[in-house]
Amino acid sequence: MTRLIDGKKISASVVEQLALDTRQFIAEFGVTPGLAVVLVGDDPASHVYVRNKVKQATAAGFNSTEHRLAADTDQAELNALVEQLNNDPSVHGILVQLPLPQQLSEPEIIRLIAPEKDVDGFHPLNVGALASGDADLIPCTPMGCMIMLEKTLGDLSGKHAVVVGRSNIVGKPMAALLLQANCTVTIVHSRSRDIEAICRQGDILVAAVGRPEMIKGSWVKPGATVIDVGINAVEQGGKRRLVGDVAFSEAAEVAAAISPVPGGVGPMTIACLMKNTLTAARKQVSE
Repeated sequence: MTRLIDGKKISASVVEQLALDTRQFIAEFGVTPGLAVVLVGDDPASHVYVRNKVKQATAAGFNSTEHRLAADTDQAELNALVEQLNNDPSVHGILVQLPLPQQLSEPEIIRLIAPEKDVDGFHPLNVGALASGDADLIPCTPMGCMIMLEKTLGDLSGKHAVVVGRSNIVGKPMAALLLQANCTVTIVHSRSRDIEAICRQGDILVAAVGRPEMIKGSWVKPGATVIDVGINAVEQGGKRRLVGDVAFSEAAEVAAAISPVPGGVGPMTIACLMKNTLTAARKQVSE
C-alpha cells in the first residue's frame, strides 16, 4: 500500500520540539524570538497564510506582530516599514507576504530585508550561502520537503531526485538541498524535452510547477517517493477544491509514498518558517 506522508503530523512534531527549544532559548538569553509579518493588500489566500503563520508563531512561544498595509501602498511606505523592522532589536525575523500588489517591487523588498532577519531565505546573500552549502536560513518550503523526505526514506544518498519546476522559491533551492543530501538531481522545466520520461527516472519526484494535476500516474516510477508542492484551486461540479501538481489518485497507485494536497507540504512550510525564526534569533543574540 502507498504510504501517505502526513505533513500535518510531521509539522506538529516540528512545532512541538520548537516550543521546547524556544523555552530553553528564552531561559538562556532572556529574549523572546520576535517575528514580524507584513501583509499588503486584500488577497484572500495571503490573509489565510498570514493568519496561520501568526497562529503557529504563538504556539511556538514567539512574540508575533502583524503589519497590514492597504493595497495601494507605495514602494516608499513599504520600504520605510521594512527598514523600521530591520532596526528593531525585538524583531528577529521579517516576513513580507508574497505576492505583492503590482505597483510594488518584490526583488527590491527581498533585497531590503536584513539578511540575518530574512526568515524566508530569499535574500541574495542567503541564496548564495545555500548554493555554497553554508546557509543558516533556508527557504521554508524546500526545507519542509527535505524533512518529509528524510522522515520517509532516511538516508537519501545516491537516490535520483527529479525536481519539476525551477523557481527561486522552491525548485532551485530544492535542488541545492537534494545535492547536499548526496542525491543525483535533475531539474525539469518548461523547456525540457520528454518531461514524462525524465520524471519516470526519479526515485524521488518533487512537483513544484503550479499546474493542477499535471503529473500523471504514468509519469511516476514504481516505488518512487512523491512530494507534491503544488496547491491549486480548481472548479469541479460547481465547487472549488484544492489539488496539487500531481494527479493524486493515479500517482498513489504507483508510488511507494506520496504527500497529499492539502495536508502535505503546506503545514511543513509554516513550521519551517518558525524554525528559521528561532535560528535567526539565536544567531542575532549570540553575536
